[in-house]
Amino acid sequence: MEQYKQLTKAEEDIMQVLWKLDKAFIKDIVDEMPEPRPHYNTVSTIVKILCDKGVVGYESFGKANRYHPLVKKDDYSKKTMKQFVKKYFEGSYGSMLSFFAREKDISISELENILTQLKNENRKK
Repeated sequence: MEQYKQLTKAEEDIMQVLWKLDKAFIKDIVDEMPEPRPHYNTVSTIVKILCDKGVVGYESFGKANRYHPLVKKDDYSKKTMKQFVKKYFEGSYGSMLSFFAREKDISISELENILTQLKNENRKK
């Protein structure tokens, strides 16, 4: 997973669909996209770029390809969040949570729930 480059918003949108569907032809991906749906050729081009980046693979069925993610959503999310926190919050998840609390994007009860989850996870270890 370390070898791939940062994905664009359009690439991430396609990946969200592929993670949901697991395996899909281009038409399936287009059908799953929100309105206004991108053109078939646009999706096809983006999927080819994702294949070139090593995050999507495919199986051939005659002239058609069925695509599937090569990167797990959880793995991508972890890497992306680490980069986000490093870039905007100097690597501190505490600073990130403080920011969202100050901006009223996260409530005290949500923070307490997070703390409870963390405590439960640590007990399991």
